[in-house]
Amino acid sequence: MTSRYAVRDLIETLDPVRDHWRVHRLTAQVEFPWDVTRALELALYRTFAVRSIAQVLDGTGEFRLRAQKRYDDTALLLAEVLENGYDSARGRAALSRINRIHARFPITQEDYRYVLGTFVFVPERWLDRWGWRPLTEVERESAFLYYRAVGARMGIRGVPADRAAFAREFDDYERAHLAPGVPQQRTATATRELFVSWFPRPLAPALRPSVHALLDPPLLESFGFPAPPSWLPVAADRALRTRAAALRHLPPRRRPASTAESRLIRSYPGGWRTEELGPT
Repeated sequence: MTSRYAVRDLIETLDPVRDHWRVHRLTAQVEFPWDVTRALELALYRTFAVRSIAQVLDGTGEFRLRAQKRYDDTALLLAEVLENGYDSARGRAALSRINRIHARFPITQEDYRYVLGTFVFVPERWLDRWGWRPLTEVERESAFLYYRAVGARMGIRGVPADRAAFAREFDDYERAHLAPGVPQQRTATATRELFVSWFPRPLAPALRPSVHALLDPPLLESFGFPAPPSWLPVAADRALRTRAAALRHLPPRRRPASTAESRLIRSYPGGWRTEELGPT
């Protein structure tokens, strides 16, 4: 039987500067696909708590009116880049579509860098807490270099060349910009209701506090969400740690997880084209 740590051992033979796309794909789609997906959903929430970002998102009405499609479009466009490489034909097409969508809105470079940082640091911190094994330094550096390369192709300027410096900028930005407001609340509520809709309707009253249990106090305040019962975050933490412990004893995945095959992607039962993704 293949070792549970075979992929990690392969990653350790790779160079994060030369091989960062390959390493990050192995990390995100082979080693930790479920965790990275959940962490990126939380990364969305962190962007919603910033007033300037929430105003743009709320102004489009996409989350309030078409939350499932907005989720699907984001996931599929990012997966095109990750699964095929940012310089592949499909990766370039997806990035071109992402750039055309964003070009219509007054987004500052500071906000762009913060959103880019959520893709680097929110999954890293989730995995530090709930991953079935520790991330290696090669994986951490590769994730940073991968998203830095993606950011460059999106015209995002000023991303620090050093991961630690980028982490400091990310945390400083949050301390200065997370704030309560109506756009923040509307966008976060619409997204929470999307997550709840993936489960049987009778579970909704229990699921809403469960979502809140994964949000830290600054996010709860920004969204006007009530704090969950004190026992619920503890229970969620223990459940995720128990899951991680169980995963250590399972065989490794045989192939990368596919976003297009996820049961959560529901807007395109007949297939899709890159130019169709995003708001019309």
